Amino acid sequence: MADEREDTTVYKVVLNHEEQYSIWPADRENALGWKDAGKQGSKAECLEYIKEVWTDMRPLSLRKKMEELKQ
Repeated sequence: MADEREDTTVYKVVLNHEEQYSIWPADRENALGWKDAGKQGSKAECLEYIKEVWTDMRPLSLRKKMEELKQ
C-alpha cells in the first residue's frame, strides 16, 4: 500500500558549484558540495522557486565554455 500521509517536511533549496539546484530536508546537513540557496518551505514552494530562478539548466562550466567559443 502506498503511504498517503501528507508530506510535512520543511525543505531548503540547495545549489552546487555548477549552479544546479535541488531540494534537501531543512533539518539535515547539506550533502558535500552543496550550499544553501536561501529558500525554505514546503516541497511545492521550493520546486516553484527553482522553476523561477533556474532558467538555464546547462551546468556553469558548459555555459562558460560556450561563451568562450562565441568570442
